Parts: sequence; structure tokens; C-alpha cells
Amino acid sequence: MTKRLEGRVALITGTASGQGRAAAIRFAAEGALVVGCDLSEQANQETVALAQATGGVMTGMAPVDLSDPEQARAWVEAAAAVHGRIDIVYNNASGPRFGSMADLSVEDWQAGMRNELDLVFYVTKFAWPYLAKQGGVVITTGSTSAHIATPKVGMAAHCAAKGGVVALSRVFATDGAPDGIRAVTISPGPIRTPELERNFLSKVPGAEEMILSRLLSDRLGTPEDVAGLAVFVASDDAAWLTGVDILIDGGYTAHDGMGRQ
Repeated sequence: MTKRLEGRVALITGTASGQGRAAAIRFAAEGALVVGCDLSEQANQETVALAQATGGVMTGMAPVDLSDPEQARAWVEAAAAVHGRIDIVYNNASGPRFGSMADLSVEDWQAGMRNELDLVFYVTKFAWPYLAKQGGVVITTGSTSAHIATPKVGMAAHCAAKGGVVALSRVFATDGAPDGIRAVTISPGPIRTPELERNFLSKVPGAEEMILSRLLSDRLGTPEDVAGLAVFVASDDAAWLTGVDILIDGGYTAHDGMGRQ
């Protein structure tokens, strides 16, 4: 049976944990030739081992700071050289900063833009000539935070950056259409990742109960939920899908906030 991404070269950012790790493992299992990167060398190598354990192919590169345009350029060029092409770019890496309007510093605002929005532009910009050669796919991780703000978390930088990511992806789709490039954002809701545990669940009393009360599903999402959707978006089954933002949020944004009754 042919695998859905057989032989396609997929660059995935932020592969040391969470959604990036799940995507790397799933893409490799589906036949993609994965090249991943992260700031953490040890954790990224753990992902490589997990991906290879599926019988798949993955190359890991770390540490790479994609918020530095020269490091982003160097990584894309090195990644392209591994297999001689790029078919898929999955902009997953993200480094959000949180703080209320009263408390968020200018430095944290700027860091949020660098680590959530700028790096998406840099990686896609430098991968663009490779994607244009045969028509490729750009998948970018958005967020429900591009659409709604969560109280008591301090979402100014995060919401603004993810809103920018969703808008920028529409430009990728528009500018890429003549070269056959498709671009889609996947906007997860509450996904149980180390980042969610660190930035929200462990800081806000009753946070998990509050989230569950707002979902139409009976559980938080998992990185594997998102990875499954990303495989579909990257595959030929989604050949007519471009320029859109797909919410995967267990019904979090679908109603008036009352959730399941």
C-alpha cells in the first residue's frame, strides 16, 4: 500500500517536542523524508530516534534559532541539500510570550513577534525557490488565539502574532498559486503539550476544568490529532485546499462559551 507522503521531502520546525515531534513521527511513518530542527539538540535527537523507529526517514538539526534570519537561511539551505529538494514546509516552531496589557514589556512583545511571526516568514521566504520548482505545500501552525482571546492569560503578543500568521499564510497561497504552491494554516485549540502545561495549566487554578467546560469534545486535544490533519493537508487528497485556516479545537470556538451541558 502506497504511503500518503511517499518520497516527499518535508521540512518541519520545532520537532523536539509536542506538535512538532508528533508531526515528524507521523510524516515519517507516511513515507516523507523529514528534516526537522529545534533549539534543543538532545530532545530533537530523541524525536529522530522515534521517527526512525517507525521505519521512516528523519534528519535532525539543532540547535537552530529560526528567529535569526541568517540561521533560518542556513538551515533551509542545509535541509534542502539533504535530499536535493523541498516539497513541504511545516512551520510549527513557536515561542510565545504572555502578559497582560498592564504587564507585558516591550521586550516580550518584540520577542513574541520574532518567535511566532518573523520565523514563519524567514523559513518560508528562504524555502520559496525550492517549493516553486515543483509546486509545494506550506503548512503553518496558527491558533484559535488568532480568533479569540482567553481571559487571565495575557494574550496580546500571542494573539497578534498568530493573527499575523493566519494572514501571512493567505499571502503565501496567493503569491504561490502561479507556481502551484498551496498554503494552509492549521489552528489548534487547547492541545495537551508541554507548552500548555507550562504556560497555562500549571499557572491558572482550575484551568483544565475551565477548558473542558468550553469544549464540545470530552477531552483536550493531542499533538497526534493535529499531526493527522497535517498529513491530510500535505497529501494529494487536499490538492484543492489552499488559502484557508482550519480550526481543530474540539468545538472550542463553535458556540457561545457555554460548552457541553
